[in-house]
Amino acid sequence: MEPPKSLLETLKATQPAQLHLLQSFVRAPSPNPPGSTSAAAAVLTAYLSENNIPYEIIAPQPGCPNIVSEFAGGKGPGPRVVLNGHIDAFPVGPNTDGWDRDPYSGDVVDGRVHGRGVVDMKSGTASLVIAYAALYERREELRGSVALCAVSDEETGGRWGTQYLIKRDRARWGGDVMLSSEPSGMTIRFSEKGTLRITGVVRTRGAHGAYLNLSKGAIRTASACFAEVIEAVESMHVNAPPEIAVHLNNPETLAAIDRAMGPGTSTIIAKPTVNIGTIKGGTKVNMIPDTCEFELDIRLPVGLTAEDVLSVLESIGQRYADEEGATITLKKQEAASNPSSFSPLDHAMVECLKNGATHAGGPRPVATPSMGATDCKHYRYAGIPAYVYGCSPLTMASVNESASVEEFYHVTRTHALAAWEFLSS
Repeated sequence: MEPPKSLLETLKATQPAQLHLLQSFVRAPSPNPPGSTSAAAAVLTAYLSENNIPYEIIAPQPGCPNIVSEFAGGKGPGPRVVLNGHIDAFPVGPNTDGWDRDPYSGDVVDGRVHGRGVVDMKSGTASLVIAYAALYERREELRGSVALCAVSDEETGGRWGTQYLIKRDRARWGGDVMLSSEPSGMTIRFSEKGTLRITGVVRTRGAHGAYLNLSKGAIRTASACFAEVIEAVESMHVNAPPEIAVHLNNPETLAAIDRAMGPGTSTIIAKPTVNIGTIKGGTKVNMIPDTCEFELDIRLPVGLTAEDVLSVLESIGQRYADEEGATITLKKQEAASNPSSFSPLDHAMVECLKNGATHAGGPRPVATPSMGATDCKHYRYAGIPAYVYGCSPLTMASVNESASVEEFYHVTRTHALAAWEFLSS
């Protein structure tokens, strides 16, 4: 379906105002933790007010407002599309020596907007707010309805943001399909890996550092155990749904994954991975440690559950207890562990996003999984399809984080056009 020329013309003509909104948004710090997003949220509500768009504030936590808005189309009943983006961002940290400019400068240099959070995901959230305003202006042309959710708690799990809104009123803030503009490298993300976070403790006999005949010590035992865990978990069979397995064996899909997320990503995106995130042990260099504490970050592709992996870990731990007398205690971090999630590859919105990206002047995007977690999981857990289309993730959370201005404009057009087609056809 050809999009209305007036919509594209409006989005092109308002690019200076769009860029101003993004720069102002970046210049309003919203690191989470600690989580205060009021200043950044005020930038978005000012934009909505300037465009005469009504909105509400839902704030279950002080200083963390969730901005919500909704409108009904003028052509009668139809599906509800929710545009969801987050206001909070990663912290900068205490040391800014590596930054070429103020981390919240919002400067435009060489066609890129610079500042913490611009990639994850202030560029994307600004795109959704602008797309929502463009759709609101043309609401009489649409059937169904559109909702906007700009949330304040994504970086720490969404308890007071998206998860809260869906539990509070699924019909209004869940809708029938959700669009996100998290950084996706101009691919359509239809699924994401789950996370299994493990806290572990290894205990062995301690001794003088010279007497390794008495004990290997907790750190050496943990190191040997890690090697077995990595080998066992990363070689586990993944029982993915057939349509996903076929899609992820497509050379076009694999090439798109590497372009969007970096060379080699395609080799692990459908496999479990184990990251040893933290390790702590020992009292003194010439003492054999009796305790070693650690944390594991295990990523679970669609088709592998936490229970599958925990069974393997417990088996390895038991063998160390039987053969070496070590005690290995494992505890799942419940709040930080989430199952994988996916949405149908053949949903009508996928085709609308592909068409929208093409009409917006870009190549026809490929559907890919996501390596990291987003608020899409809360929609998918609630049975609501959710899809991502956003800018490149390659400077996300790094020193000198920056996003392409042209990608920002393109993502804005794509979401506006995709939602318009979905609610017009």
